[in-house]
Amino acid sequence: MDKKTISRDGTELAYARTGQGPAVVLVSGAMSTGGTVAPLGGLLAQHFTVLWYDRRGRGESGDTAPYAVEREVEDLAALIDAAGGEASLYGISSGGALALEAAAGGLPVRRVAVYETPYALEEEALQERAEYSERLGEALAQGRHGDAVELFLRLTGLAEEMIQRARQSPMWAGMEAIAPSLAYDDAVMGGGRLPGERLASVRVPVFAVAGEESPRWLREATRAVAEAVPRGTYRTLEGQTHMVDPNVLAPVLAEFFGQ
Repeated sequence: MDKKTISRDGTELAYARTGQGPAVVLVSGAMSTGGTVAPLGGLLAQHFTVLWYDRRGRGESGDTAPYAVEREVEDLAALIDAAGGEASLYGISSGGALALEAAAGGLPVRRVAVYETPYALEEEALQERAEYSERLGEALAQGRHGDAVELFLRLTGLAEEMIQRARQSPMWAGMEAIAPSLAYDDAVMGGGRLPGERLASVRVPVFAVAGEESPRWLREATRAVAEAVPRGTYRTLEGQTHMVDPNVLAPVLAEFFGQ
């Protein structure tokens, strides 16, 4: 990240900017930094001015207590201001939920695209999210960052064998470093329930995209977003999972943002 901006509460945000044309800000999801969406940003830069950033509490960005989802919306406001005062937003996973909240909050947003917003539509799944939130809070309060990462990976459905293998990998230290931000994504998701009334207030076009090979519940949750907003469109991408290929996603987003 070669650029900095300051959010309303004084938090320094690191971001990158490239390309020319209408502005698009990319919002990463849980356990990730701006670098996660950088490959997508590079592809979109052929048509747009693209910004991606480290969300507060991760990467090169700062953090200021106490946390509130409103502070992350203010972070996006600062990025949009740095982009020229108006931008479209793309968010993946919980980053998509944040992008939608920013649009609902009245930020100067032209369009919003989201990829697989992981809302829970069934009561059993909502109970699982509640248990996750409680155990995550306990682990972080006790400084057990590794356990917090494990809780998140289990929530995503990763097999125990893979989790233990990840613990032994070189990337584990980096995952533990940003583990406190898991509480931020948990707050952004609001307990996991689809915020139907809030989404109904989003007046800009929303493009909700899911991978054809992703779990059914995730595709249904993404479709539910498109149905909850007044101007929503849903689409699946053939052969894609939650780890979407930027080369497949970029042309689809470019068409939507270029309208």
